[in-house]
Amino acid sequence: MITINRLSHEFHIGKKGSTKVVPVLRDINLTVGKGEIVSVLGRSGSGKSTLLNLVAGYNKPSQGRIVINGTDVTGFNETEWAKFRLAHMGFIFQSFQLIPSMTAFQNIELPLTLKGLDERVRARMVKETMELVGMSEHEQYYPSELSGGQQQRIGIARAMALKPALILADEPTGSLDSETEKSVLEFIRVLNQQWGTTFLMITHDAEVASIAHRSVTIHNGQLAEQAEAEQHEPQKKQEEVNV
Repeated sequence: MITINRLSHEFHIGKKGSTKVVPVLRDINLTVGKGEIVSVLGRSGSGKSTLLNLVAGYNKPSQGRIVINGTDVTGFNETEWAKFRLAHMGFIFQSFQLIPSMTAFQNIELPLTLKGLDERVRARMVKETMELVGMSEHEQYYPSELSGGQQQRIGIARAMALKPALILADEPTGSLDSETEKSVLEFIRVLNQQWGTTFLMITHDAEVASIAHRSVTIHNGQLAEQAEAEQHEPQKKQEEVNV
């Protein structure tokens, strides 16, 4: 699903003529298979969020190559990225990113509207997705009327509405209490099992990473280690990472 080859990224800070180059990622190699949940662990500032933003097309890499679902996206412009994300990707955010003026139903419906689907088709797909995450009775609730866990369920439903091949999750339980976190993680696991959706998940929490088939750790901009979640043994997979 994802192949990352010799990926590096740096930020340029300061004004023209006095720019400071700050390296963030260095020579990253990573593959994520179809139907896998892969977590990227790392402390704040390690480069894990930058990696996710590069895979999502929100930043362009300084060098290297990214292939998603068989398509080389490295040189995509903004228009190409927008179309590709809508066709292939969904997103789960730490801060939910729901639109306050829209109901739960309307928030989930948004990507379907952008896709240009018929109103009746949209309604059916939203209802199916809301039922899947246990939020059928909250169609007309606004985000401010929902708990944090309920908002994240709506966020997951929105990410899954178009049944994308790939979900990118950025600290998906970072704003939740431990009990709600377990519930949300179980939804992610069930969606992966039922729909075969691939998840690339950024986290600093080993508990969150434990639902993944594989985990990699970013340290000082490099992939430093690899581990496989115990519940998925004994079928271990081997993969080169940079140390």
